[in-house]
Amino acid sequence: MMPRLSRLLVLLLGVVPGLSAQTTHSGAGPRPRLEGKWQAKTEDEIRHIMVRTDSSAQFGDQVARWRVVGDSLWLTLGDGVWQVYGMKLEAEKLTLSGGDLEKPVTLRRVGPATARADSVAIPAPPPPTERAWD
Repeated sequence: MMPRLSRLLVLLLGVVPGLSAQTTHSGAGPRPRLEGKWQAKTEDEIRHIMVRTDSSAQFGDQVARWRVVGDSLWLTLGDGVWQVYGMKLEAEKLTLSGGDLEKPVTLRRVGPATARADSVAIPAPPPPTERAWD
């Protein structure tokens, strides 16, 4: 049986999943930031993901909490575990790999983040030691 987050990400991206914040930066100028409206193109559709500064990420009516740890993106849907992905963030391009992904997934930033409605709750974070490993 596929884990809950994997099923959601398959639905989200049509391949198998991901999102994040700010990462280590070795160049001049400001650090790239994850916040914004991201787009993932699949063979038959385009998916949109909203990543906000309040640590929420939303795709349709699904809401996740995110964290960036080093060069990794951690996501949880409030099920008590973090799903961990390798992450490379370059200005307007986000590439996720590892975790439950069969192959890397690239998203493109297409706009700024919009505010989260007060009625949309962010899942509680699991302890940092609770990670999903396949």
